[in-house]
Amino acid sequence: MSFDVVCVVGPTASGKTSLSVKLAKSFDGEVISADSMQIYRGMDIGTAKPTAKEMQGIPHRMMGIADPDQPRSAGQYALEAKAVIRELLGRGKLPVLAGGTGLYFDAVLSSNSYGGTSSSPEIRAELEAFLEENGAEALHRLLEGCDPESAGRLHVNDTKRVIRAIEVCRVTGRPLSEHSLDDREKTGEFRPLFIGLLPAPREFLYSRINDRVDQMISDGLVGEVRALLERYGELPGTAAQAIGYKELLPYLNGECSLEGAVEEIKKRSRNYAKRQLNWFRRNKDINWFEYYSLAEFENIVQASQELVRSKREK
Repeated sequence: MSFDVVCVVGPTASGKTSLSVKLAKSFDGEVISADSMQIYRGMDIGTAKPTAKEMQGIPHRMMGIADPDQPRSAGQYALEAKAVIRELLGRGKLPVLAGGTGLYFDAVLSSNSYGGTSSSPEIRAELEAFLEENGAEALHRLLEGCDPESAGRLHVNDTKRVIRAIEVCRVTGRPLSEHSLDDREKTGEFRPLFIGLLPAPREFLYSRINDRVDQMISDGLVGEVRALLERYGELPGTAAQAIGYKELLPYLNGECSLEGAVEEIKKRSRNYAKRQLNWFRRNKDINWFEYYSLAEFENIVQASQELVRSKREK
């Protein structure tokens, strides 16, 4: 076989869950989530974790494995995900790694230096002090100055990763984004087969994103955010960075309408999709499948199955 793991990638709301389940069913596999927010417990609706019905009996791994007040790094995720992949391969199962967090794919599939690049406790402490004194936006501007690409990918409130990216710049003299590109060319432990999903044109993707947000609200996202607030007293570090959670705080505090909060979730979700596409499009190994309506999705499924089958037979 010319690959060890199938990787289903793409922007949010592109159909990754549905395709990954169908591939796992067709080729005796299991799905491994590569989503930086789905790994947390109590964050189900807002992270679009698949329901039992959507899973169709297929085991899904690396979901709900940590509390949101215990952040997991990409390096920690990679260690656990690699162990799952080895276990599945040892049982003759096909690992289907599916999600929208590009950094997680890099960490699992290549010799990614994100977690292992030389660090400096002194620089980190300096940046943490700078953050406390000047705020998250000023910290983010520091990152824009040394690594504009990472600054475009990381949210201003994702201060832990912003600090890490600035630290890498200062320790190595090179931006984190360059390290990621170098690492992607190194041979990793597993041989991937990449399948990318892209609803096109952009308006179709945005429509799917908007519909998904409306469905999340209907499914009880507001109640999920309330439950986190009741448990932790405030949104814990991870949830405070997650799209769909932080935008509801002004509504729950009586500072805006629910409609206004929902529109903000939709806008930030669309912006996130742009960042995801920018990340994945740098990977020339991805086999992209575009579709222009929901009616065409089954054709994409069949084409993806044929691609997997043809590569398996080599």
